[in-house]
Amino acid sequence: MDHPGADPRPLIDILQRNGLLVAALPALEGGLDLGLVPQRNSLLAEVLMTIGRGSLPMGRLFEGHVNALDLIHRFGDGEQMRRASADVREGCLFGVWATDDPSRPLRMTAEGRLEGRKILASGAGRLLRPLVTATTEEGVRLIAPRLRPGERSEVRSWTASGMQVSATGSVDFTGMMTREADRIGPPGCYQKEPYFTGGAWRFLAVQCGGVEELVQLMRHHLRRLDRDGDPHQRRRLGECMVAAETARLWVRKAALVYGSAEEETVLAYVQLSRHAVERAALDVLERVQRSIGLQAFLRPSPVERVARDLATYLRQPGPDRALDNAAALAFAAEQAGWP
Repeated sequence: MDHPGADPRPLIDILQRNGLLVAALPALEGGLDLGLVPQRNSLLAEVLMTIGRGSLPMGRLFEGHVNALDLIHRFGDGEQMRRASADVREGCLFGVWATDDPSRPLRMTAEGRLEGRKILASGAGRLLRPLVTATTEEGVRLIAPRLRPGERSEVRSWTASGMQVSATGSVDFTGMMTREADRIGPPGCYQKEPYFTGGAWRFLAVQCGGVEELVQLMRHHLRRLDRDGDPHQRRRLGECMVAAETARLWVRKAALVYGSAEEETVLAYVQLSRHAVERAALDVLERVQRSIGLQAFLRPSPVERVARDLATYLRQPGPDRALDNAAALAFAAEQAGWP
């Protein structure tokens, strides 16, 4: 499965068979409110970390599914949520595609016609219920088009070394007509804070799972080769365990803060968490590869695959800006520190 253009359908099937697609629905629609109410954030964090340990691409797809349903639940109306729930129960994966093709950004005319493309769209061709951002005369709107398998998509442009089975690609919406019922929430709702920035804690949880998996793979590899008595290897394993637990603690706290604290606290804490998880992941990647050596770079080693996926997934936009924003909020606060 780990090759350019790999079909993510098997990953989606696993999520469906285990009830995870439906778990992200409201309880009134047969779900578990996973990602929809603050009281479920700790459980969602554990689910995302567990999926990330098994497959970072699967975690990326599921995190986008949760994000999309949260947006519909938060900003949509009852009928839009009921329609989305019916689609999920039939096995449809949801997601959010917000990155425009710079040469052809997605726009919606006054008549509801879409023009333009989305790029870096995870699940392209298999994700049938995306939420997309489109510029309109009123501002940026959230649109919920309905797609068929393979429709309007291509994944040839995704040449990254990692996350290949995420089927990240581009989708051309030119000529598609939308209805009022396809428009979720008022203009500008997609970037409403603290949900837009604060929601990053979910992908951090997936990344944390990947970090923990690398540490486990390193431990098993060294024990299998009887290198667990080497003090240098023990030191590196100990450092990796500290880094992984540091990432987990930040993620779990960010999950608690999100939805239950003041906006400034959420923004600062989640943005600090981004830095903490990235730093932990980079430290683990370095130590795992140093400990295992060349075999950590040879396929089909699981260490090589997880490391490649994690290094790719870490490249989220604006990491320096996120840390700077968090520090600026700390300077502006009457007292530094968050719950």
